[in-house]
Amino acid sequence: MPVETAPQTTAQERLYSVCDYYDAESLLTDGERKVLGRLREFLDTQARPLLADYWERGEFPDQLARPLIDLDLMEPAELTGVPGAGQTPARGIYQGFRIFELARTDASLATWYTAQAGLFRTAIRVGASAEQQADWMPRVIDFSLKGVFSLTEPESGSDIAGGLATTARREKGCEAGPDGDTWVLDGAKRWIGGAATADVLAVFARDVADGQVKAFLVDREAAGVTLEKIHGKTALRMMQNAHITLDGVRVPEARRLHNVNSFRDVAAMLRAMRSDVAWIAAGIAAGAFEAALRYVSGRRQFGRPLASFQLVQEKLARMLGNVTSALSLVVRLTEQQEKGIYRDQDSALAKMQTSLLMRETVALAREVVGGNGIMLAADVARFHADAEAVYSYEGTHEINALIVGRALTGHSAFTH
Repeated sequence: MPVETAPQTTAQERLYSVCDYYDAESLLTDGERKVLGRLREFLDTQARPLLADYWERGEFPDQLARPLIDLDLMEPAELTGVPGAGQTPARGIYQGFRIFELARTDASLATWYTAQAGLFRTAIRVGASAEQQADWMPRVIDFSLKGVFSLTEPESGSDIAGGLATTARREKGCEAGPDGDTWVLDGAKRWIGGAATADVLAVFARDVADGQVKAFLVDREAAGVTLEKIHGKTALRMMQNAHITLDGVRVPEARRLHNVNSFRDVAAMLRAMRSDVAWIAAGIAAGAFEAALRYVSGRRQFGRPLASFQLVQEKLARMLGNVTSALSLVVRLTEQQEKGIYRDQDSALAKMQTSLLMRETVALAREVVGGNGIMLAADVARFHADAEAVYSYEGTHEINALIVGRALTGHSAFTH
């Protein structure tokens, strides 16, 4: 029996005719491509003209937030059906290309959107009980409940599993006050993107009673919560990262994520979320490559188009090879995850390798653009700088390499 395949699109019809050399886009349905085209139009007409100015100012263009939310990208109605009548989640390949489209425009926009659609949503999907999900998930999807994933701490990033120092102490009875069963959180979180505009912070803390990690939805404006904007960044300048201090913050038991009872449960979230960052890395590489190609196609040197020189073409070919490799990795990883196959080493390998490919690609893009490669007007400079943040977050190269190495050899090389 013949296998049905998605209709092949021509180069003129394709969204990614330049950077998607092997046509991974053909895996998308017409409906998914239509939604992504809507996103593309918004990014090109409303977002792109603002990026250089806001990046230099170190501010997020807040005027883009509501229109971006209103595009209904997380679970588009035309892809998922009518709520309550056979509704199905949007496919993983669509979700990946949604991240890719955002990142090929700007890394901060992709990070801002996936903070809700990836990190916070995963915290609820994996960590909340069925009853909590029924209450919270619809509000996560329509952004009426905005949240951020608050795990990293001032002294613990890569070693957060053992180094997590924020504490949670449970109070009961009269001690807990009129709200009954209550937790008290103390500690600090750092590098939390989008915290200043979130409704709640998904805070991970160590239970002083059993030493296990728990998770809580903390109101951003709760007594004892202090947010400070992190200044002086040279990457993801538009993304507003916060240092959060928690001083005797009281949270009711009902706001504890009931399925998070150890760091193993947190690791399950990271396993699912790391693929999002691999898609971001692939998108950044694609955006840098496309910006470089536009530039050299329009620039003349020595009386000839810059794009006609051998060494420039060699670098363009290497960039395209990197983008194609990265896109192939994330597409295949997403296909595996759609089958329910989630392994630490799979997402770690994808994040590690796409970040390496991204890093080389943005460097080559900056190189072929020459002196103008450090100017925001040419677009390449943003990608070049922002790539350094993506290279490190959601697991550094070394940490991801050790996760893969452990799977390959059966031996853990992590220090204890």
